[in-house]
Amino acid sequence: MKILPASLFAFTMLSCATPVLAAPEVVVSIKPIHSLVAGVMQGVGEPKLIVQGAASPHTYSMKPSNAQTLEKADIVFWVGINLETFLDKPLDALGKKAKVVSLADSPNVSLLPLRQGGTFETHQHEAEDGDAHDHAGAHGHAEAHKDAGAHKHNHAHQHAEADGHKHGDHGHDHDAHNHDDHGDHDDHNHSRFDMHMWLDPHNAKAMVKEIEATLSASDSANAAAYKKNAEALIARIDQMDTDIATKLAPVKDKPSVVFHDAYQYFERHYGLNVVGSITVSPETAPGAARLSEIQAKLKTLNAGCVFAEPQFQPKLIEVVTAGTKAKSGTLDPEGATLKEGPDLYFQLMQGLSSSMADCLTKAS
Repeated sequence: MKILPASLFAFTMLSCATPVLAAPEVVVSIKPIHSLVAGVMQGVGEPKLIVQGAASPHTYSMKPSNAQTLEKADIVFWVGINLETFLDKPLDALGKKAKVVSLADSPNVSLLPLRQGGTFETHQHEAEDGDAHDHAGAHGHAEAHKDAGAHKHNHAHQHAEADGHKHGDHGHDHDAHNHDDHGDHDDHNHSRFDMHMWLDPHNAKAMVKEIEATLSASDSANAAAYKKNAEALIARIDQMDTDIATKLAPVKDKPSVVFHDAYQYFERHYGLNVVGSITVSPETAPGAARLSEIQAKLKTLNAGCVFAEPQFQPKLIEVVTAGTKAKSGTLDPEGATLKEGPDLYFQLMQGLSSSMADCLTKAS
């Protein structure tokens, strides 16, 4: 057997032991966003997830393990303060260690105004300020988002000043987490907007581009991989979008009711007829008077389906549908029942469309 010289043997072992350049430590708040980040990072690294399992960001409380994960983070992706309120103070505590990226501020993301009370309105839903928005699609609302205090951004990640404030939720920029600016939340006016923005495929693609740009700026050695993954992810979203539109087309005009008003982006993008919600806020259970009102409205509106959610009280659906012709189904807007990972976003969106199509097809 040929014996390698000691110096050559040592060099060979050192070369084999040299690890691939490590990806940044990335932490993501909720499952749908985590799925998009995981898709962009596939083959390079795996992002950590804060809200795991069936937990909801609306009712989540930070755990010690979550705090430890955040402390190690180089980059944190979240939607923004008006969805993951539990992250507000923990992100402040990060100081300048991590980049904190609010994807609600991504270029080309269109935010829709919160609807009035989340109750039963006509098919033309009224926004908080009283302006009507029809189901022509969410994408014409980009200008409204800008006019309401959204902030400019360029792809060089040099954030311009808009109304005297840095782009990025609550003073977070792509270069540092600005602790001093973080506290002034009202300046960004996100409290006026529905933050379930991932349910519009156009927004999902805009977030993928922002995720890719952020990762590439922080980890140039893997920029080519991030770019390739992002392009594949966007193509997959486009195909999914076409499939869902085809599936929902036969039932899109049938009226339905949802548990809480989390589906505005989905219904507007696909032209669905969601006529109301059971509760204004998922943190607050509806009272007896509200349930009676909904039951009466179900009869007058001839709603074909009422949709529950897996992490909230399904018995409420049984109460409000009793004595009506409405069918019941389940929608999972945050992937509570799904396994985290790059496929989750697509399973979530396909799950919503299948549940709606199945229930509404059975409705009279």
